[in-house]
Amino acid sequence: MSAVRGRYAPSPTGPLHLGNARTALLAWLDARARGGAFVMRVEDVDFSRARSEFEAQLLLDLRWLGLDWDEGPDVGGPFAPYRQSERGDRYAAALARLDVYPCTCTRRELRALPVTSMTGEPVYSGTCRNGQSHPGRPAAIRWRVPPGSVGFVDRLCGPYHQDIARDVGDFVLRRGDGAWAYQLAVVVDDAAMGITDIVRGADLLDSTPRQLHLLRALDPGLPAPRFAHVPLILGAGGAKLSKRDGAPDLGALREAGASPARVLAALARSVGLVPPGVREVRPHELLTAVSPADPLAGLVPQPLDLAAL
Repeated sequence: MSAVRGRYAPSPTGPLHLGNARTALLAWLDARARGGAFVMRVEDVDFSRARSEFEAQLLLDLRWLGLDWDEGPDVGGPFAPYRQSERGDRYAAALARLDVYPCTCTRRELRALPVTSMTGEPVYSGTCRNGQSHPGRPAAIRWRVPPGSVGFVDRLCGPYHQDIARDVGDFVLRRGDGAWAYQLAVVVDDAAMGITDIVRGADLLDSTPRQLHLLRALDPGLPAPRFAHVPLILGAGGAKLSKRDGAPDLGALREAGASPARVLAALARSVGLVPPGVREVRPHELLTAVSPADPLAGLVPQPLDLAAL
């Protein structure tokens, strides 16, 4: 098994946004430039929104862009299955090893809780922690979070610490409708698949301490992955790129006959991987433009040039 094992783990709940495509590119580049394996895992645990047609489209779109992977739902591999919807038995086994309890708090009740300044989320007050749940209501499953601060050093964002019991509270591992929570599924799968390096958007930085806390509870001796939370893609005004900016999804560009080399160049320019004058580039060419020691060093986020797509 390669010393470096990176992954990209999209959720097939809609067309592939350009920001997600760029994250996939950076995750691929980080693994490939260091001679590592690259894994594609489909995170389709949200059965109310995930669709097989979205999965097929996003895999097609990423291959059109020029990316490839060594393991995944369409190519197999030693850690199959690579769809989270097919890995429920593993999540159930992990849940059975944790100190958990049912929670019947409604969304309305949760929205009324005070919000933490660190994560912007409501801090769970522990209403159901001591058996105060309401029979007859659908019950989510929460983890009784052990006390203590959790910290790590992100490759791009630097040191980050969080007191989860104080800033988040006991968090959900399985929803009331039976769907597995992202926090549990991602920890179980990254550990089982031997993932050493995780490249994902900066909007997921706040979730990392929770995942490290879970990993330590499930397998204290397992080394934690290295994390790199990449900047979010920016629109013309310097804010996060949104639909209001008129950004097409990757599939729409492909179907309209866009050049994948031009799209890739625009994505690469938006983090300073290539100079402003480069209008076409292919993935293997980017491998020579980065340092094998740290392919993500020196990323400089700048607005995406939509007119160049």
